[in-house]
Amino acid sequence: MKYYIYNCFGGTHSSPLAAAYHLNKLPMDRKPTDSEVKNVYLFNKLKPKDGGKLYYHGEDENGDKVYTVARRYTKNVNAAIESLGMLLLNNDDKIILSNTSPTVPLAMTFGGFTSRFLKIDFIGVPLLVLGAKQTYINLIKLVENTKNYQHLAVEKVTTLDNKNFNKN
Repeated sequence: MKYYIYNCFGGTHSSPLAAAYHLNKLPMDRKPTDSEVKNVYLFNKLKPKDGGKLYYHGEDENGDKVYTVARRYTKNVNAAIESLGMLLLNNDDKIILSNTSPTVPLAMTFGGFTSRFLKIDFIGVPLLVLGAKQTYINLIKLVENTKNYQHLAVEKVTTLDNKNFNKN
C-alpha cells in the first residue's frame, strides 16, 4: 500500500487542492470553478493549532491512501512522519511525502495571509480562489509526478521537496 501525504505551510490551500486532484474530485481538463475550489475538503478551514495533524482525504483508484498535513514553521513534521513510517510500515508499504508549496502563486499567499491570519475573508477568499485557478495546471502536474514517483521509490519513506518543480 502507498500512503501519499501532500504537505504545505498551512495545510489548508495547496495541499488539499492536490489531494482533491489526486482523488479526481477536481476536474483535470479545465480550471475549477469558484464553487469547486471552495468546496474542497479542508480548503481554507485549518487553524495554526492544526499544524502537524494528518488529515485523511480518501482512497485513490489504486486503493492507496491520500492525506494532507500542515508543516507550519517547522520542518520536523516530515521528519517525524519519516521516522514513524520506518518503524510501522510493512515491507511493501511506502509513504510518499510531496511538498505542494512550490505551486503556490502570489495571489494564494496573500489570500491565505489575509483570510487565515487577518481574518478578512471578503478579500482573502477571492484571492485564494484566483490563486487556485492560476495554479491548477501546476498542481495537476505535481500530483501526476507524485503518483508516478511511486514506481521509482525504493525507500519506505520518500520526501519530494519539489523545489525544482517547473511552474507555468
